[in-house]
Amino acid sequence: MIIVTLFILCFLIVIALSVVTGSLYVVRQQSVAIVERFGKYHQTASSGIHLRLPLGIDKVAARVQLRLLQSEIVVETKTKDNVFVTLNIATQYRVNEENVTDAYYKLMKPEAQIKSYIEDALRSSVPKLTLDELFEKKDEIALEVQHQVAEEMSTYGYIIVKTLITKVEPDADVKQSMNEINAAQRKRVAAQELAEADKIKIVTAAEAEAEKDRLHGVGIAQQRKAIVDGLAESIQELKEANVTLAEEQIMAILLTNQYLDTLNNFANSGNQAIFLPNNPEGVEDIRTQVLSALKVKS
Repeated sequence: MIIVTLFILCFLIVIALSVVTGSLYVVRQQSVAIVERFGKYHQTASSGIHLRLPLGIDKVAARVQLRLLQSEIVVETKTKDNVFVTLNIATQYRVNEENVTDAYYKLMKPEAQIKSYIEDALRSSVPKLTLDELFEKKDEIALEVQHQVAEEMSTYGYIIVKTLITKVEPDADVKQSMNEINAAQRKRVAAQELAEADKIKIVTAAEAEAEKDRLHGVGIAQQRKAIVDGLAESIQELKEANVTLAEEQIMAILLTNQYLDTLNNFANSGNQAIFLPNNPEGVEDIRTQVLSALKVKS
């Protein structure tokens, strides 16, 4: 009799422990539990340990994450200039803590629903833009899509935090054509820059040559002026010394000395050959030619 009583007592203790254990449940941080009683929504349990009615009266129907989730989708559409593009979209969303029941009971597959709304919004926005405008305004389009999707999903208890267009990929043939156009433009700019650089070199060289010729002419003119001034001073000194010679004779002597000095400088400069008259009257001929030239100029 005692053994039977002990057996029944142990059995009751096990049942009691099972009931107590089955009545306790834990909800993790950043999540909530949907509790149903007899198949009907009863309460939303937050994080921590909770007690429920045993024997299947209360049941944890689902555990809903409150953390930020991300969905990545790929959408193919067409631009205003009839270019097919593939868009990679990243959408960050989370459950509204104040509307968890709608998030669980109204939507079976929230990620698929978000994808459908995004596809619809993009296929109504992208065809209004050309391919170049799409690249330039992709952030604006993403913001517009975010607002549209957020408004729709808010009725189901979801908050759209951010929508990003992470990649815009045109058709392969269009992409190759764009690269070729870009390469051609860069080559044209490079050719223009090279031509401009060559032009600058040519103009600079011409200006340098012109300046060289000008300075050379100025030097020759100054040299000749110095010679004339020297001859004039020499004539004046001879006159002041009461040398009784005609101006023409004085000029002949000075020119002859100048001629001999020029020959001496020519020889000292390292030249190996010079052509001179081969008769004694050569110097006289040169003097006569110089005087004749001076008379003609005067």
